[in-house]
Amino acid sequence: MIVTVNGESRTLSEGSTVRALVRELDLPAEGVAVAVDGEVVPGSGWDDTLLSAGAEVDLLTAVQGG
Repeated sequence: MIVTVNGESRTLSEGSTVRALVRELDLPAEGVAVAVDGEVVPGSGWDDTLLSAGAEVDLLTAVQGG
């Protein structure tokens, strides 16, 4: 299935979860915010949130600096 991740099309397996996407993108489990179709998904819901074809996913990572 095809979803949009931060404005770019990406092909995922049917039944993929938010956590599976975060892992596939090699992002850390901490310091990442996820929204699916405009709704924030808390980290505690990543395993239970299934992505569907056409979903719009926004991923934000915290960046340290000074």
